[in-house]
Amino acid sequence: MIHVPEFHLGKNFLDNGMTKLLITLVLIILAPMIPLYILNISSPIWLPYKSSESRKCDIFRGTWISYQNMPYYNNATCREIFDQQNCMKFGRPDTDFMKWKWKPDKCELPRFDAEQFLELVRGKSMAFVGDSLGRNQMQSLQCLLARVVYPEDIISYTEDKRFKRWFYVNYNFTLASSWAPHLVRTIDTDPNGPTNNRLLNLYLDEADDAWAAQIETYDYVIISAGRWFYGPQVFYENGKVVGCHRCLKNTIKNLTMFYGYRKAFRTSFKTLLSLASFSGVTFLRTLSPAHFENGEWNKGGNCVRTQPVSNGEMKLEGGDLELYLTQVKEFRRAKREGKRRGLDFRLLDISAAMVVRPDGHPNHYGHWPHENVTIADCVHWCLPGPIDTWNELLLQMLKWERH
Repeated sequence: MIHVPEFHLGKNFLDNGMTKLLITLVLIILAPMIPLYILNISSPIWLPYKSSESRKCDIFRGTWISYQNMPYYNNATCREIFDQQNCMKFGRPDTDFMKWKWKPDKCELPRFDAEQFLELVRGKSMAFVGDSLGRNQMQSLQCLLARVVYPEDIISYTEDKRFKRWFYVNYNFTLASSWAPHLVRTIDTDPNGPTNNRLLNLYLDEADDAWAAQIETYDYVIISAGRWFYGPQVFYENGKVVGCHRCLKNTIKNLTMFYGYRKAFRTSFKTLLSLASFSGVTFLRTLSPAHFENGEWNKGGNCVRTQPVSNGEMKLEGGDLELYLTQVKEFRRAKREGKRRGLDFRLLDISAAMVVRPDGHPNHYGHWPHENVTIADCVHWCLPGPIDTWNELLLQMLKWERH
């Protein structure tokens, strides 16, 4: 808050030119101190900066507007939708969540054009690296492209379905998905334990070979990570324990999840920068917010809204805000280094758009009612749904790369 001192003036003083001059001088002096978000009320105040990816228009700051056209696809026209995000298959009764379009503040975001996208990536390759939200976006992309063509499923790196590649023959375009929720090498200390609460060993200075050993030839890498860092972890550097998060071991230094998160991104970006033959463009897809209401995720929390909320009604806060700021800081660091090396780093900043979309999650419509799944999914996104906007933004960024 900027404090402007009070001026005790005579009643006629306001009418003279000296006062007007004085007020003008004060404003000139104070103007550089005013945060930009005060001057741009449509941007959420938690955002640390105006996106440098905006070129002629900042496509990441805007509002959702009603848009009554049919969605690009449905669960009958796209075979790539995982059941967990197939909300219409499992009986979600409302459709309003599909009838909104992202409108940047000062320009239009074009609708997704599948033929244009495929022409832009002709002869190239693209890999999504990260957790299931990265896969969520990739499946959205596959569904969007299915309006033109389906790919061939080609030999994957391993038989594990979490590591897959697809080939669009007519466009000589390879699409890949690499499962690496922590981005760095991870050892599960209890493979048979509960998925959301078992202790993991994270080697923070070693990129996960699941992606790092395969990525050097790719033209576009879309990297992301988030919610897995909330769990219990022991942190290793140089082969030695340096601390932990929620490990409940008195002999180990207690560090926050943000320490591990920062190091994981730093190692990942450093790995991409150090690959001798890598000449691709790296996109950091920013944190995708969860929207548990009426309780925590494991204590009855759900996401039952059917429409977006207004800008400002919801915002990133707490751990999610700190994760967002951490990844953006590491991205900036990598971008500076990449510029020296001739490598491009781009920010796919979806957080402001998605924080006001609590209506877009599966909730309990990712399974049949009789399956008795008690935990709602307020993390992933229904397909079709607002996540398709991520690929509208990605397409716009690819068009920028060509100009």
